[in-house]
Amino acid sequence: MRQVLEILGLLALVQGVAGLVHEFTDWNWGLVQRLGFLDGYEVYASVALLVLGVALFAAAGSRTSGRAG
Repeated sequence: MRQVLEILGLLALVQGVAGLVHEFTDWNWGLVQRLGFLDGYEVYASVALLVLGVALFAAAGSRTSGRAG
């Protein structure tokens, strides 16, 4: 479960960074700008993805790597 949280956290961080890079440099990169319902809210969605990525890494860090009990 820990590895799944880390992978999801990494994906969220990468997509959040990609959205911010796209907004400030106009590089056509990432998923956030491709979603039509986020028009006008791309920066907020990218920041939310960054926060989600950090939260997923924190959740993964709090999990024990051994068996429960």
